[in-house]
Amino acid sequence: MKYVCALLSLLLFFSLGIRSAEAAVSNRPINWGFEKSRNHQSAEPGQPLRDLLKKHDAFYMGDPTQKYIYLTFDNGYENGYTASVLDVLKKRKVPAAFFVTGHYLLDQPQLVKRMAAEGHIVGNHSWHHPDLTKVSDERLRKELDSVRVKTEELTGYQGLNYLRPPRGVFSERVLSLSKELGYQPVFWSLAFVDWHTNAQKGWRYSYDQIMAQIHPGCILLLHTVSKDNAEALDQAIEDLTKQGYIFKSLDDLMIDRTFHQPFFYSL
Repeated sequence: MKYVCALLSLLLFFSLGIRSAEAAVSNRPINWGFEKSRNHQSAEPGQPLRDLLKKHDAFYMGDPTQKYIYLTFDNGYENGYTASVLDVLKKRKVPAAFFVTGHYLLDQPQLVKRMAAEGHIVGNHSWHHPDLTKVSDERLRKELDSVRVKTEELTGYQGLNYLRPPRGVFSERVLSLSKELGYQPVFWSLAFVDWHTNAQKGWRYSYDQIMAQIHPGCILLLHTVSKDNAEALDQAIEDLTKQGYIFKSLDDLMIDRTFHQPFFYSL
């Protein structure tokens, strides 16, 4: 009997320890943001945010000493421009990552298939695009798993590795649970207001925003609902290439992080 009591006490001890550890992970909402890059200098989110991302192995940019650009798109719904974006990427031989929602998977299966077939990364942007800090652990798992299952069904693309929290809203809990579920959270170091479809300003606006904020190691976030982006992309890629920038994939970034950990983890 004393052994049973001891075992129960031990189990209770570990249970309380786990609960205590879980409670220590904050779910305070954080809106991703940073001081924009100027003159090709790195975007700066501040030390607290950099420390938090480092703690959970998330990232927002690559090596700031290398003129690499990682092109990413968020795809919540289709507005008629993704095909032309894919055409430009194919023409320029540029890899990209497309973070898709459940709506996009159901509404545009052929475009998702094309993304994968042409060698692009398909990333997880959650099924319903909720604020992940406001959903339970179980709901968060379901949001991500539903996208993974449907993407694999459409493309044969096994294992979505990358996650972008909807609207850039996250918490330490979201980062921790995402990592536990096998996802690499990916933020960004260059973005601008490009998603208002009824307030497009012409291709030059998108082009100028990209060229003004670009920097080595940049993770560039664009939305394919933007007519401006679709029309500016080809010229931006051409001119950035002339400046010596090289477009690489998030998989390349992960390899660089793996083999240059002391450098990356000092960021």
